Amino acid sequence: MSDAPTSGSADRRGGSHRPAAAADGAGEGSAYAVLEGRLEYVLEPALLVRALTHRSYAYENGGLPTNERLEFLGDSVLGLVVTDTLYRLHPDLPEGQLAKLRAAVVNSRALAKVARGLDLGAFIRLGRGEEGTGGRDKASILADTLEAVIGAVYLDKGLDAAGELIHRLFDPLIEQSSNLGAGLDWKTSLQELTAAEGLGVPEYLVTETGPDHEKVFTAAARVGGVAYGTGTGRSKKEAEQQAAETAWREIRAAADGAGAQSSPPAPSSSSSSSSSSPDSPSGSGAPASSPGV
Repeated sequence: MSDAPTSGSADRRGGSHRPAAAADGAGEGSAYAVLEGRLEYVLEPALLVRALTHRSYAYENGGLPTNERLEFLGDSVLGLVVTDTLYRLHPDLPEGQLAKLRAAVVNSRALAKVARGLDLGAFIRLGRGEEGTGGRDKASILADTLEAVIGAVYLDKGLDAAGELIHRLFDPLIEQSSNLGAGLDWKTSLQELTAAEGLGVPEYLVTETGPDHEKVFTAAARVGGVAYGTGTGRSKKEAEQQAAETAWREIRAAADGAGAQSSPPAPSSSSSSSSSSPDSPSGSGAPASSPGV
């Protein structure tokens, strides 16, 4: 079945560009209008419904079309726009470093953070099993659905519109990506920073609580026997990444403040126990100006 919407779609109401209610009641038009308001685009209803349909819902409802093709398309559009922007912003960087900067922006954790900012999880059509295991807040599902939505905007509105949406959502990450060292993930960035500061190799102590289907992991990032950051998540990887981010910020701030000092002071109890977002390198909400597509 084609991803392109048709004028005879059953999801169109009297020519209105508002999605019809989904079979599970989660996708009533007013709710979709809220999402479209956040996207700042009114999309072809059938296309938007497709973008929000996870395979678990499709399988439980007779093999409906899923959002996986749109996800595939959106991933490519997102990669193109981010790559183009980084290429223009950093004319002197070699290919390898550009790839690392792109990886700091285009990854599941970053996409999930952006998706949470849109409250995208509330609109996803999920199967009962996935719903029961907290699928609406799973980073992988959020990231995939956001890519599908980007793909839908591209199909319905074109590359310029998709590029505008991507810039609005991702420019804060693009602006800050050069601060992430290797740019591959926070653990890599923390290891590079601690090596540069002569502090040693980070260690992660992870504990877990809760039943098997709702486990919560807590990680502490320690360097030289000192705990510089903690983090929690629904997976060990997520908790470690969050702890690494908190530690990276603590050590970086101390190193910047110390100037010539090679070793930052031990963190205060408030900063070592706090945790920042696992998905975004910056709390900034204002997009930076950057070249268009």
